Amino acid sequence: MKQTLRAPFFVVNPKAYLYGDKLLDLAKVANDLATRYDLDILFTAQHIDLAMIKQQCPKLFVTAQHLDGFSLGRGMGHILPEALASVGVQATFLNHAEHAMTLSELVKAMEFARNYNILTIVCANSYEEVKAIASLKPDVMVCEPNELIGTGQTSDDNYMIDTQKLIKEISPQTQVLQAAGISTVADVERAFKLGAEGTGGTSGIVCAENPQQILTEMIEKTALFKNGGI
Repeated sequence: MKQTLRAPFFVVNPKAYLYGDKLLDLAKVANDLATRYDLDILFTAQHIDLAMIKQQCPKLFVTAQHLDGFSLGRGMGHILPEALASVGVQATFLNHAEHAMTLSELVKAMEFARNYNILTIVCANSYEEVKAIASLKPDVMVCEPNELIGTGQTSDDNYMIDTQKLIKEISPQTQVLQAAGISTVADVERAFKLGAEGTGGTSGIVCAENPQQILTEMIEKTALFKNGGI
């Protein structure tokens, strides 16, 4: 059965910065924070580490960084949705700027994810992409201009507000994640104040001098937005 995310939610997305024991150390901190604040925290990992995170961090939404629309059989090098589901993966990113997909690839991957009750978190760059992808009714949409990813510079207020409005007009049930350039606690606060249902980070967390401390501060700020928040 596919789970639903409770807003406000937070995504920890180490990409290819971390794997193995270092990744697990950060995941355990996120798991403790999810328990302490009763928040939904999605945690991505290298595919080889997803089963380990699921086993040792039961409070996290274990999230693949990508999957492909393939079933058992021929598909050398592709990420099999069935295999992800078998180890308890609950969500997947799709169409990230660093792993872009064609429309046909995206449609097929979303279909397979839904068949295995895996939440779809689909990235969109431009207003045109936002419109097209919202029409596919993903569970979550990530609105981030490609040029801002990894820069520490966030989307401007108008982009956040306009993309959220556009998504809700087309697919009211789709939740909106604003994550471009989120690198500080102030960025987290701003995203939620502008109406995002979720936010998260990568380099702002994993490249920080103390990743566990910045993650803790970001989650503490997220928790303030529960039940209307600040």
